[in-house]
Amino acid sequence: MQYLRTVVVIAGRLEPRPAAGDRIRHYPAMTRGELPCQGGRGLAGAGGTPAAATRRRGSMSEVPTTLMVFVDGLGLGPPGPSNPIDAARFPALGAMLSKAVPLDATMGVAGLPQSATGQTALLTGVNAAGMLGRHREGFPNRELREIIAHHNIFARLRSRGYRCAFANAYYLGDIRTRGRPGRLSVTSVAVLSSLGWVRDETYLEKGEAVYQDITRETLRRRGYNGPVISADCAAEHLAGLARKHDFTLFEYFQTDIAGHSADTALARRVLGILDRFLGRVRQLLKKGGGLLVLTSDHGNIEDMRSPAHTDNPVPLFAEGPGSGLLRTRVRGLQDLVPAILELYPERPGHVSV
Repeated sequence: MQYLRTVVVIAGRLEPRPAAGDRIRHYPAMTRGELPCQGGRGLAGAGGTPAAATRRRGSMSEVPTTLMVFVDGLGLGPPGPSNPIDAARFPALGAMLSKAVPLDATMGVAGLPQSATGQTALLTGVNAAGMLGRHREGFPNRELREIIAHHNIFARLRSRGYRCAFANAYYLGDIRTRGRPGRLSVTSVAVLSSLGWVRDETYLEKGEAVYQDITRETLRRRGYNGPVISADCAAEHLAGLARKHDFTLFEYFQTDIAGHSADTALARRVLGILDRFLGRVRQLLKKGGGLLVLTSDHGNIEDMRSPAHTDNPVPLFAEGPGSGLLRTRVRGLQDLVPAILELYPERPGHVSV
């Protein structure tokens, strides 16, 4: 249940500084009120039979079922004491990063990459920093919101006849934020302008959405009395949702929060949850034959010497149908959407409205 007032800023999470309740302070064993993971079959489908991870659209060639996991503030930094991303400690994440293509997050603009411009580029294919002449942190301004509304990946895929989903669950008690566009994140602008709605606690409870911290643990401090879940269970919920759509996006920003905290212990706890989650997601996507994409908007958590962002390259991990094209074509943040669109030609007979 993603809080529209405070949680919608997914990148540059401390721009402005996050509410204390958004931080993952600890990960106890999931025993207190844990939700049994039922029906989370992911891309494998019922009974272990792989569900179709590519779909034919009339006479056109097969298109993939794509799951894009956006991890905020995850750069590719050199190993060392200041880098908590240890492949021995976090094998699933380490394996994915070792196979990732490094992407330029600066977009040719001086200064440290920031959230609003980086995410706009990732979700639209527009070099937002180049257009503004600078990197912009936090929330997108009016100019960026216009670009996001008209060029986001959801809108462009839907115009070609494809089904899209934003997997994150929001808490709708603060829906007033929808009337305050200056306080909406890049993804919130994208999903509201193209899909027109967001998933709420009802979808979360049904296992048809995933909360931004994966386990729902941070919701306890907000008065949430529902069950927490394991990272494996959340992964199964996400893969199950992806199975029903052509393109699904999930965002995780606890990494950026941890990076801004300069707290290595917190960073390791966050990375531990992410590692277990990604390991299971990857397993399910492999089994079902889907395309898994992992990327970020800027570096941060890979260098705990400072709470600031870094200018390190960010990863592009792609595995599954179409991954070769992405790995070949994408070299910067603004290259991802055009490459994904190459995998999704306009559906025959579809009339764009």
